[in-house]
Amino acid sequence: MKTSKKIFFAGIFLIFTFSVYAQDRPPDALAEYRNGNFERAIIICREEITENPNNLEAHVVLCWTLIRLSRFEEAMRYARAARTLNRFDARVTQILGEISYYQGRNNEALQYFQEYAAAVPEGQRIDQVYYFMGEIFIRQGKFRHADIALSTAVYWVPNNAAWWVRLAYTRENAGDLSSAIEAYDRALSLNSQLMDAQRGIERIRRTMSGQ
Repeated sequence: MKTSKKIFFAGIFLIFTFSVYAQDRPPDALAEYRNGNFERAIIICREEITENPNNLEAHVVLCWTLIRLSRFEEAMRYARAARTLNRFDARVTQILGEISYYQGRNNEALQYFQEYAAAVPEGQRIDQVYYFMGEIFIRQGKFRHADIALSTAVYWVPNNAAWWVRLAYTRENAGDLSSAIEAYDRALSLNSQLMDAQRGIERIRRTMSGQ
């Protein structure tokens, strides 16, 4: 009986201790961001920045969150502030490139993305960097450059069907039709419902048959 009481009171103590610890833990903006609670993440980051304007981590998470919400002007302000805190933080470099991409500033975005790739060639977001570079080259009509960039993107993420479609599209526009069909086929092997890939193959076959 005494042993049972000891176990009971020990359990109560552990529950109480955990509850106090959970209440004392500071809110985690990154966790909120990853869970899709973007507005909550923004509130936490702003509070942390108000408390400590040199908090680089809060700036980074805030920028990621604002980008997800397509609030690019606001994200750019915080990204530039983060750049002044640490000129060489690769996350900030990538953020600046992504915002510039969405705002249509292609050359500026390319500079940031190339800086990121040179600094951290195996960085956490290197796949996205090469994807964005490929899309910029497509905008500029530089399809050979786009082929190289998107080929690198699918090297890092080989199961992204949408990226294979974009790679195929660049090869199609560059006149590399056989390689374009291969890329479209790869996209369809990952997602057989992709109409863009199906239409791409049909276009190429008509072109190759002289129709």
